[in-house]
Amino acid sequence: MRKRAAEKTAGTLPLDLRIETDSYVPYYQQIVDQVRAHIKSEALREGEVFHSEGEIAAALGISKMPVRQAFLKLRAEGLLVIAKGKRPVIGSSQVPWNFQQLRGFSEEMRRRGLVPSAKVLSLKRTAADAETAQALRLSAGDAVFALRRLRYVNNEPVALVTSFLPVALFPDLEKQDLGKSSLYAIFEKIYRRKLNWAEEEIGATTATEEIARVLDTSPGKPLLFVRETTYDMQRKAIEHSHSLLRADRYKATVVSIRKR
Repeated sequence: MRKRAAEKTAGTLPLDLRIETDSYVPYYQQIVDQVRAHIKSEALREGEVFHSEGEIAAALGISKMPVRQAFLKLRAEGLLVIAKGKRPVIGSSQVPWNFQQLRGFSEEMRRRGLVPSAKVLSLKRTAADAETAQALRLSAGDAVFALRRLRYVNNEPVALVTSFLPVALFPDLEKQDLGKSSLYAIFEKIYRRKLNWAEEEIGATTATEEIARVLDTSPGKPLLFVRETTYDMQRKAIEHSHSLLRADRYKATVVSIRKR
């Protein structure tokens, strides 16, 4: 049995939103999935004013709680922009990433109410090239692990990350569950390397055919490129990485403060 929002009439919604009461999918997730689909099909466009929690709840015949949960998730994904005292507005679907906060990918995504996951594409021992050696304060040719992972958000591929890690600092890294565990958690909990700060360079590039296949996008699509070196509390460089992020899913945010 289904409860459904009717067509454009007084007190109803102009969108075909519906709730399947006999589904195992929670109400809030049903709303999220349908709003996502409307945005993807451009039935909803960036900048359009959206409906309030109360309007949607009333039209669907449900309480405000699942609608509120749906709004929180849509806001975390960048699909809704909600300012205090104003009606929701359709967003760009780009997840803002604050580069002033040192958080791992999994930590950042969970903080936003999203579901992160990862797939290890390769892990091998290799000799550090000139860039990696300089970043990690190694001698050219020193042994490093080259770890290549595909990062997902809500089962959608969004980032390709290649990390270089000194073998001397992370012995037996191959034995860690790098697909399910946060790399930052492994640093701190397994190897007792407390993180302190990271240096980042942010730029733009476009997807090659190979990268487009991996990230499930089109060749030539814009990507964010992030080159990063992470340091521990002893001021020792412990990771150097290159990340390619889909620009249709991420945008960089940086807060600048004027010194007095």
